[in-house]
Amino acid sequence: QVHLVESGGGLVQPGGSLRLSCAASGIIFSISGMNWYRQAPGKERELVATIRSGGGTNYATSVKGRFTISRDNAKNTVYLQMDSLKPEDTAVYYCNAGLTFWGQGTQVTVSS
Repeated sequence: QVHLVESGGGLVQPGGSLRLSCAASGIIFSISGMNWYRQAPGKERELVATIRSGGGTNYATSVKGRFTISRDNAKNTVYLQMDSLKPEDTAVYYCNAGLTFWGQGTQVTVSS
């Protein structure tokens, strides 16, 4: 059974930073493409960042240069480092594995 467990969300002021983690089990993590999505109230879920099994990455235009996705295959964990956060980054952030499996989400709120 596949489990993806996100952590690291919270309340942060504009300009601040957070690091999200997603611990995976039940999949062969090292060969899995991993993604972070987010969904803001009243909006559709959107892809934020992707990291492929070989380490290649892609980012949504809105977060490029501010967010960094990374992975630790020894820990079966994917990270999302979020810097220079803006109020419009407020959303529930979801970890996704192979476009198939989803975590429960973690809330990120950027507000003064």
